Amino acid sequence: MNEYIQKQTFLIPGANGRNMLADFTFDSRNKQAPLVIFAHGFKGFKDWGTHNLVAQYFAENGFNFLKFNFSHNGTTPEYPLDFVDLEAFSNNTFSIELEDLKLVIDFAGSGAGFSPVKTVSLIGHSMGGGISIIKAAEDKRVEKLITWASVADFHNLWPKAAEAQWRLSGVQFFPNSRTNQQMPVKTTLLDDLDQNQKRLNILLSAAEIKQPWLIVHGDQDPTVNISHALELNRKQPKSDLVVAPGANHTFNSGHPYLEADLPASLAQVCEISVGFLKG
Repeated sequence: MNEYIQKQTFLIPGANGRNMLADFTFDSRNKQAPLVIFAHGFKGFKDWGTHNLVAQYFAENGFNFLKFNFSHNGTTPEYPLDFVDLEAFSNNTFSIELEDLKLVIDFAGSGAGFSPVKTVSLIGHSMGGGISIIKAAEDKRVEKLITWASVADFHNLWPKAAEAQWRLSGVQFFPNSRTNQQMPVKTTLLDDLDQNQKRLNILLSAAEIKQPWLIVHGDQDPTVNISHALELNRKQPKSDLVVAPGANHTFNSGHPYLEADLPASLAQVCEISVGFLKG
Protein backbone atom coordinates (compact mmCIF):
# COMPACT_ATOMS: atom_id res chain seq x y z
CA MET A 1 0.00 0.00 0.00
CA ASN A 2 1.46 3.38 -0.90
CA GLU A 3 2.00 5.84 1.94
CA TYR A 4 -1.01 7.98 1.03
CA ILE A 5 -3.58 5.17 1.09
CA GLN A 6 -5.15 4.96 4.53
CA LYS A 7 -7.93 3.02 6.18
CA GLN A 8 -10.39 3.92 8.92
CA THR A 9 -12.75 1.52 10.68
CA PHE A 10 -16.27 2.29 11.87
CA LEU A 11 -19.22 0.66 13.57
CA ILE A 12 -22.46 1.44 11.74
CA PRO A 13 -25.78 0.58 13.42
CA GLY A 14 -27.55 -1.99 11.24
CA ALA A 15 -30.88 -3.81 11.12
CA ASN A 16 -32.36 -4.98 14.43
CA GLY A 17 -29.84 -2.84 16.31
CA ARG A 18 -26.88 -5.03 15.31
CA ASN A 19 -23.66 -3.15 14.64
CA MET A 20 -21.95 -3.55 11.28
CA LEU A 21 -18.17 -3.33 11.10
CA ALA A 22 -17.10 -1.18 8.15
CA ASP A 23 -13.86 0.17 6.77
CA PHE A 24 -13.15 3.20 4.63
CA THR A 25 -10.09 3.17 2.34
CA PHE A 26 -8.99 6.51 0.92
CA ASP A 27 -6.12 8.54 -0.50
CA SER A 28 -5.18 11.17 2.09
CA ARG A 29 -4.41 13.60 -0.77
CA ASN A 30 -7.93 13.23 -2.17
CA LYS A 31 -10.37 12.99 0.73
CA GLN A 32 -13.24 14.45 -1.33
CA ALA A 33 -13.08 11.64 -3.90
CA PRO A 34 -16.37 10.04 -4.98
CA LEU A 35 -17.53 7.16 -2.79
CA VAL A 36 -17.95 3.52 -3.78
CA ILE A 37 -19.82 1.19 -1.40
CA PHE A 38 -19.16 -2.55 -1.74
CA ALA A 39 -21.78 -5.16 -0.80
CA HIS A 40 -20.50 -8.72 -0.25
CA GLY A 41 -22.36 -11.92 -1.09
CA PHE A 42 -23.85 -14.95 0.67
CA LYS A 43 -21.34 -16.50 3.12
CA GLY A 44 -19.13 -13.49 2.39
CA PHE A 45 -17.59 -10.81 4.59
CA LYS A 46 -15.81 -7.51 4.02
CA ASP A 47 -12.27 -8.84 4.57
CA TRP A 48 -12.66 -11.97 2.45
CA GLY A 49 -9.77 -12.83 0.14
CA THR A 50 -9.00 -9.98 -2.22
CA HIS A 51 -11.49 -7.41 -0.91
CA ASN A 52 -8.80 -5.32 0.82
CA LEU A 53 -6.65 -5.27 -2.32
CA VAL A 54 -9.72 -4.20 -4.31
CA ALA A 55 -10.34 -1.35 -1.85
CA GLN A 56 -6.71 -0.27 -2.21
CA TYR A 57 -6.95 -0.35 -6.02
CA PHE A 58 -9.99 1.91 -6.04
CA ALA A 59 -8.38 4.33 -3.56
CA GLU A 60 -5.27 4.49 -5.74
CA ASN A 61 -7.44 5.27 -8.75
CA GLY A 62 -9.51 8.16 -7.49
CA PHE A 63 -12.28 6.67 -5.32
CA ASN A 64 -13.01 6.38 -1.64
CA PHE A 65 -14.08 2.80 -0.90
CA LEU A 66 -16.40 1.73 1.91
CA LYS A 67 -17.04 -1.95 2.60
CA PHE A 68 -18.96 -3.47 5.46
CA ASN A 69 -20.23 -6.68 7.00
CA PHE A 70 -23.98 -7.08 6.68
CA SER A 71 -25.49 -7.16 10.17
CA HIS A 72 -26.56 -10.81 10.01
CA ASN A 73 -23.70 -12.26 7.92
CA GLY A 74 -22.49 -14.46 10.80
CA THR A 75 -19.44 -12.42 11.79
CA THR A 76 -19.27 -9.99 14.70
CA PRO A 77 -17.29 -6.75 15.17
CA GLU A 78 -15.06 -8.68 17.60
CA TYR A 79 -14.57 -11.63 15.21
CA PRO A 80 -14.83 -10.13 11.72
CA LEU A 81 -13.10 -13.03 9.94
CA ASP A 82 -15.07 -15.95 11.37
CA PHE A 83 -18.68 -17.10 11.33
CA VAL A 84 -19.08 -17.12 15.11
CA ASP A 85 -22.73 -16.01 15.21
CA LEU A 86 -24.66 -18.63 13.27
CA GLU A 87 -27.83 -17.64 15.13
CA ALA A 88 -27.69 -14.21 13.49
CA PHE A 89 -26.84 -15.84 10.15
CA SER A 90 -29.88 -18.10 10.47
CA ASN A 91 -32.16 -15.08 10.92
CA ASN A 92 -30.88 -13.13 7.92
CA THR A 93 -33.29 -12.06 5.18
CA PHE A 94 -33.04 -10.07 1.98
CA SER A 95 -35.13 -7.29 3.52
CA ILE A 96 -32.64 -7.11 6.40
CA GLU A 97 -29.78 -6.68 3.92
CA LEU A 98 -31.69 -3.95 2.07
CA GLU A 99 -32.18 -2.15 5.39
CA ASP A 100 -28.47 -2.57 6.18
CA LEU A 101 -27.46 -1.10 2.82
CA LYS A 102 -29.84 1.84 3.32
CA LEU A 103 -28.27 2.48 6.73
CA VAL A 104 -24.76 2.38 5.23
CA ILE A 105 -25.78 4.93 2.58
CA ASP A 106 -27.35 7.03 5.36
CA PHE A 107 -24.04 6.84 7.26
CA ALA A 108 -22.12 7.97 4.16
CA GLY A 109 -24.35 11.02 3.90
CA SER A 110 -24.27 11.88 7.59
CA GLY A 111 -20.67 13.04 7.96
CA ALA A 112 -20.33 10.83 11.04
CA GLY A 113 -17.23 9.03 9.77
CA PHE A 114 -15.90 11.10 6.86
CA SER A 115 -16.93 14.04 4.68
CA PRO A 116 -20.62 13.56 3.86
CA VAL A 117 -21.59 12.63 0.31
CA LYS A 118 -24.88 13.22 -1.48
CA THR A 119 -24.48 10.32 -3.91
CA VAL A 120 -22.70 6.96 -3.96
CA SER A 121 -21.83 4.24 -6.44
CA LEU A 122 -22.57 0.64 -5.51
CA ILE A 123 -20.60 -2.50 -6.31
CA GLY A 124 -22.43 -5.68 -5.37
CA HIS A 125 -21.01 -9.20 -5.64
CA SER A 126 -23.24 -12.27 -6.09
CA MET A 127 -26.15 -12.00 -3.63
CA GLY A 128 -24.88 -8.50 -2.82
CA GLY A 129 -25.38 -7.75 -6.50
CA GLY A 130 -29.07 -8.58 -6.26
CA ILE A 131 -29.38 -6.43 -3.14
CA SER A 132 -27.58 -3.56 -4.91
CA ILE A 133 -29.85 -3.76 -7.98
CA ILE A 134 -32.97 -3.45 -5.82
CA LYS A 135 -31.45 -0.63 -3.78
CA ALA A 136 -30.37 1.29 -6.91
CA ALA A 137 -33.90 1.01 -8.31
CA GLU A 138 -35.45 2.46 -5.15
CA ASP A 139 -32.83 4.97 -3.94
CA LYS A 140 -31.93 8.07 -5.96
CA ARG A 141 -28.76 8.53 -3.91
CA VAL A 142 -27.21 5.70 -5.95
CA GLU A 143 -25.49 7.43 -8.87
CA LYS A 144 -23.96 4.41 -10.62
CA LEU A 145 -24.30 0.65 -10.22
CA ILE A 146 -21.80 -2.15 -10.82
CA THR A 147 -22.65 -5.81 -10.29
CA TRP A 148 -20.03 -8.54 -10.21
CA ALA A 149 -21.29 -12.12 -10.73
CA SER A 150 -24.74 -11.08 -9.56
CA VAL A 151 -27.73 -13.34 -9.16
CA ALA A 152 -30.80 -12.45 -11.22
CA ASP A 153 -33.16 -14.31 -8.86
CA PHE A 154 -32.68 -14.96 -5.14
CA HIS A 155 -34.38 -18.37 -5.54
CA ASN A 156 -31.30 -19.49 -7.49
CA LEU A 157 -29.23 -19.48 -4.29
CA TRP A 158 -30.58 -22.98 -3.49
CA PRO A 159 -32.14 -25.91 -5.35
CA LYS A 160 -35.89 -25.43 -5.84
CA ALA A 161 -36.42 -29.01 -4.64
CA ALA A 162 -34.96 -28.11 -1.24
CA GLU A 163 -37.75 -25.68 -0.35
CA ALA A 164 -40.40 -28.24 0.69
CA GLN A 165 -38.09 -29.97 3.19
CA TRP A 166 -36.79 -26.59 4.34
CA ARG A 167 -40.32 -25.52 5.22
CA LEU A 168 -41.02 -28.82 6.97
CA SER A 169 -37.90 -28.72 9.14
CA GLY A 170 -37.88 -24.94 9.65
CA VAL A 171 -34.22 -24.66 8.72
CA GLN A 172 -31.93 -25.37 5.77
CA PHE A 173 -28.18 -25.94 6.22
CA PHE A 174 -25.76 -24.50 3.70
CA PRO A 175 -22.30 -26.12 3.83
CA ASN A 176 -19.28 -23.85 3.97
CA SER A 177 -16.56 -25.88 2.28
CA ARG A 178 -13.83 -23.54 3.52
CA THR A 179 -14.68 -23.73 7.24
CA ASN A 180 -16.54 -27.08 7.21
CA GLN A 181 -19.43 -25.35 8.96
CA GLN A 182 -23.07 -26.18 8.32
CA MET A 183 -24.62 -22.72 8.15
CA PRO A 184 -28.31 -22.62 9.10
CA VAL A 185 -30.94 -20.44 7.45
CA LYS A 186 -34.47 -20.40 8.86
CA THR A 187 -37.65 -20.34 6.81
CA THR A 188 -37.98 -16.63 7.63
CA LEU A 189 -35.87 -16.12 4.49
CA LEU A 190 -38.48 -17.91 2.36
CA ASP A 191 -41.26 -16.06 4.18
CA ASP A 192 -39.54 -12.78 3.34
CA LEU A 193 -39.51 -13.70 -0.35
CA ASP A 194 -43.19 -14.69 -0.22
CA GLN A 195 -44.30 -11.58 1.65
CA ASN A 196 -42.27 -9.12 -0.45
CA GLN A 197 -42.52 -10.68 -3.89
CA LYS A 198 -42.52 -7.44 -5.84
CA ARG A 199 -39.76 -5.67 -3.94
CA LEU A 200 -37.50 -8.74 -3.89
CA ASN A 201 -37.91 -9.49 -7.60
CA ILE A 202 -34.46 -8.59 -8.93
CA LEU A 203 -35.54 -8.65 -12.58
CA LEU A 204 -38.40 -6.21 -11.92
CA SER A 205 -35.89 -3.85 -10.30
CA ALA A 206 -33.42 -4.37 -13.16
CA ALA A 207 -36.02 -3.11 -15.62
CA GLU A 208 -36.46 0.04 -13.52
CA ILE A 209 -32.77 0.97 -13.20
CA LYS A 210 -32.22 4.48 -14.54
CA GLN A 211 -28.61 4.89 -13.42
CA PRO A 212 -25.63 3.82 -15.53
CA TRP A 213 -25.11 0.11 -14.82
CA LEU A 214 -22.15 -2.16 -15.52
CA ILE A 215 -22.77 -5.93 -15.38
CA VAL A 216 -19.61 -8.08 -15.10
CA HIS A 217 -19.66 -11.88 -15.07
CA GLY A 218 -17.08 -14.63 -15.56
CA ASP A 219 -17.80 -17.13 -18.32
CA GLN A 220 -16.50 -19.97 -16.10
CA ASP A 221 -18.64 -19.16 -13.05
CA PRO A 222 -19.81 -22.50 -11.54
CA THR A 223 -21.76 -20.83 -8.72
CA VAL A 224 -23.94 -18.29 -10.54
CA ASN A 225 -24.17 -19.15 -14.21
CA ILE A 226 -23.45 -16.40 -16.72
CA SER A 227 -27.05 -16.77 -17.89
CA HIS A 228 -27.94 -14.55 -14.89
CA ALA A 229 -25.92 -11.69 -16.38
CA LEU A 230 -27.51 -12.17 -19.80
CA GLU A 231 -30.97 -12.10 -18.23
CA LEU A 232 -30.22 -8.91 -16.29
CA ASN A 233 -28.86 -7.28 -19.44
CA ARG A 234 -32.00 -8.29 -21.37
CA LYS A 235 -34.20 -6.76 -18.68
CA GLN A 236 -32.20 -3.52 -18.78
CA PRO A 237 -30.82 -3.10 -22.32
CA LYS A 238 -29.19 0.22 -21.37
CA SER A 239 -26.83 -1.64 -19.04
CA ASP A 240 -23.28 -2.46 -20.14
CA LEU A 241 -22.40 -6.17 -20.11
CA VAL A 242 -18.78 -7.29 -19.81
CA VAL A 243 -17.88 -10.99 -19.88
CA ALA A 244 -14.66 -11.89 -18.03
CA PRO A 245 -13.05 -14.72 -20.03
CA GLY A 246 -11.82 -17.66 -17.96
CA ALA A 247 -13.12 -16.14 -14.71
CA ASN A 248 -14.93 -18.04 -11.98
CA HIS A 249 -17.39 -16.66 -9.40
CA THR A 250 -14.72 -14.65 -7.56
CA PHE A 251 -12.76 -13.71 -10.70
CA ASN A 252 -10.11 -16.29 -9.79
CA SER A 253 -9.43 -15.10 -6.25
CA GLY A 254 -9.82 -17.09 -3.05
CA HIS A 255 -9.61 -16.97 0.72
CA PRO A 256 -7.14 -16.65 2.25
CA TYR A 257 -5.42 -14.67 -0.50
CA LEU A 258 -1.75 -14.18 0.27
CA GLU A 259 -0.45 -12.65 -2.96
CA ALA A 260 0.56 -8.98 -3.10
CA ASP A 261 -1.26 -8.37 -6.39
CA LEU A 262 -4.78 -9.01 -7.58
CA PRO A 263 -5.33 -12.05 -9.82
CA ALA A 264 -5.20 -11.01 -13.48
CA SER A 265 -8.92 -11.48 -14.07
CA LEU A 266 -10.00 -9.46 -11.02
CA ALA A 267 -7.43 -6.75 -11.81
CA GLN A 268 -9.00 -6.40 -15.25
CA VAL A 269 -12.50 -6.27 -13.71
CA CYS A 270 -11.35 -3.51 -11.34
CA GLU A 271 -9.77 -1.57 -14.21
CA ILE A 272 -12.95 -1.81 -16.28
CA SER A 273 -15.05 -0.84 -13.26
CA VAL A 274 -12.94 2.25 -12.51
CA GLY A 275 -13.15 3.27 -16.17
CA PHE A 276 -16.93 2.90 -16.05
CA LEU A 277 -17.19 5.02 -12.89
CA LYS A 278 -15.03 7.75 -14.42
CA GLY A 279 -16.91 7.70 -17.74
